[in-house]
Amino acid sequence: MEAHENTGHPRRWAILSVLVISLLVVVLDNTILNVALRTLADPVHGLGASQGDLEWAINSYTLVFAGLLFTFGVLGDRFGRRRFLIVGLVLFGLASLLSAYAQDPAQLIGARALMGVGGAAIMPVTLSIISNVFDPRERARAIGVWAGAVGLAVAIGPVLGGALLEHFWWGSVFLINVPVVVIGVVLVAMLVPESRDPAPGRVDVLGVLLSVVGLVALTYGIIDGGEHGFGRPQVWAAIVGGLAVLGWFVTHELRSDHPSLDVRLFRVPRFAAPVALVGLVFFAAMGVMFFGAFYLQLVRGYSPLESGLLFLPFAAAQLIFAPRSAAMVRRYGGRAVAAVGLLLTTVALAAFVFIDADTPIWIFSAVGFVQGAGMANIMPPATESIMSALPREKAGVGSAVSNTIRQVAGALGVAVLGSVLSAVYRDQVGPAVAALPAPIRDAARESISGAYAVADRLGPAAPRLIDAANDSFVSAMHWAAGISALVAALGIVIVLRWMPGRAVVVPDAAPATEPELAGTA
Repeated sequence: MEAHENTGHPRRWAILSVLVISLLVVVLDNTILNVALRTLADPVHGLGASQGDLEWAINSYTLVFAGLLFTFGVLGDRFGRRRFLIVGLVLFGLASLLSAYAQDPAQLIGARALMGVGGAAIMPVTLSIISNVFDPRERARAIGVWAGAVGLAVAIGPVLGGALLEHFWWGSVFLINVPVVVIGVVLVAMLVPESRDPAPGRVDVLGVLLSVVGLVALTYGIIDGGEHGFGRPQVWAAIVGGLAVLGWFVTHELRSDHPSLDVRLFRVPRFAAPVALVGLVFFAAMGVMFFGAFYLQLVRGYSPLESGLLFLPFAAAQLIFAPRSAAMVRRYGGRAVAAVGLLLTTVALAAFVFIDADTPIWIFSAVGFVQGAGMANIMPPATESIMSALPREKAGVGSAVSNTIRQVAGALGVAVLGSVLSAVYRDQVGPAVAALPAPIRDAARESISGAYAVADRLGPAAPRLIDAANDSFVSAMHWAAGISALVAALGIVIVLRWMPGRAVVVPDAAPATEPELAGTA
């Protein structure tokens, strides 16, 4: 790429602002629903949704989103990224409207799946457009802003959801998306230039289908196993079947003369290592956010809004450190920055092992700040390394791979760590509920939420059950946090073994293929 070709679009920072708005609405929806679950379960003020209904209201979105990300990244490169962004926003807005006015849990689950289609069309093209409108020397900074927006959205989702539920009905957590989407569509049409792969060649139809089927089957198995346990044959049929189809996909891509993804890229450390890091970090982080919300609202008794506010230090750290990550990479090299980021993340996750029901709450938020600072110095250099490993016109493929790994790993983190949480909780709380009648004993053993519901009907015996449930949950949380920390620590090994070190080039002469970007991981 010649320097005069890549000075960037004149409106590139305005375009980035529009992309951040588009991204915010998608990522917010991953977290905003969590605070509304209790309300949705209420038969009077909500939909009377069962526990399984609520899990699928969250997971139908993740399943479709993860399954289609890769495909939509490829198709957006071929048929036009701005077009896919607008179509995705319109679908997302329509599905949000349908979700807000759903009359029963089944309608909500279906509408959430449609939201997943819209989100899958939006997310990969945001990174593709960044790669198209920014000079490679500015791209790392732009991706830092993009990654900061992801961290912000993850943390402010519960705050916004809690605030809406204090003043409006449950549908408001979906309806809030509609005006944002309308503004986003108008601004995209006005500001974002159309771009596509100038020489796309033939569409790899079989490869696209195999990737969708494999990812959907694998993700379904992970989610279903997390809900109902991994001891059932159908769970392993879905997981093993999904892995087998993905293996077929890899074999097909290696043999195809027009692959949708050149899987040989995974032999390149600056592509493969950051992809692995993204997966490990989101596996660990999403699992912690999952049990963190239950800890704050049940064990500590905070409202949804207060719980969301206690996650804000995590968002603040993202906003402070993510935009500065690119400069740190230029100065110290991708390996050093990623290793320090992973070390901070590992320390923060391990700290949750020592948090109990009486720990001063500022410590919880301080640990969140350290985790946010660590992740802020992992995601931008990792994403930039992934993007720079591909030609500019194939940017959608790189962003789709990164986002697909993130979604699948996040689902796996919630499923696996959620399973650990449930198993340890059931084992620990068992003696305390053994004397209860069978129906309510089973409810109290199933989850801490169930124990609190049972306690409401126990009268004077309630405090004893609540204390036992809290102690059991905290013990289970410690196990899940310890596993999260080990997973993050594995990332440090990957960085030190496979990441390139500090660049040894002049910063002003750094096209996308030179060692400086090879080191930004």
